[in-house]
Amino acid sequence: MIKGLYEAHLPVSDMERWIHFYQKLGLQTAYVSEKVSFIWIEKGKSWLGLWETEHVHLPYHPSLRHIAFHVEAEEITAAKNWLKERGISVREAFGFPPERQPLVLPNHPQAHACLYFQDPDGNSLEFIAPLRLDVEEDFEMMTLEEWYGREE
Repeated sequence: MIKGLYEAHLPVSDMERWIHFYQKLGLQTAYVSEKVSFIWIEKGKSWLGLWETEHVHLPYHPSLRHIAFHVEAEEITAAKNWLKERGISVREAFGFPPERQPLVLPNHPQAHACLYFQDPDGNSLEFIAPLRLDVEEDFEMMTLEEWYGREE
């Protein structure tokens, strides 16, 4: 039955500014109106709803204001420079400053490489790449460089 996640939603303070931000990320608009717009993540498969609302001022919590975009593991290291070229800064996450990212999350038995940044309203955005799935091994959170270094 379930084929994937089709939509997720975030609050925004300025629809036009937000649409421009997502276009910098290479995403296309699907529908635009004054109070709600949709941006294609993968056309016909998933989109992001943007709602212009005063709720954008709710305190940040990952359960409310966080979206993670899937990227390939081979591309996540280059993603930091890709964001920088678009005027978007990587932010600190889990005590790892931007210069120590991407980082590897120990979501046992999964391992994911991640890179964190924010939109203009402070919503948390993430690039995430599966590194391996269903492998029982305990490890601490580390940089992606450390992850690859331990395999040598």
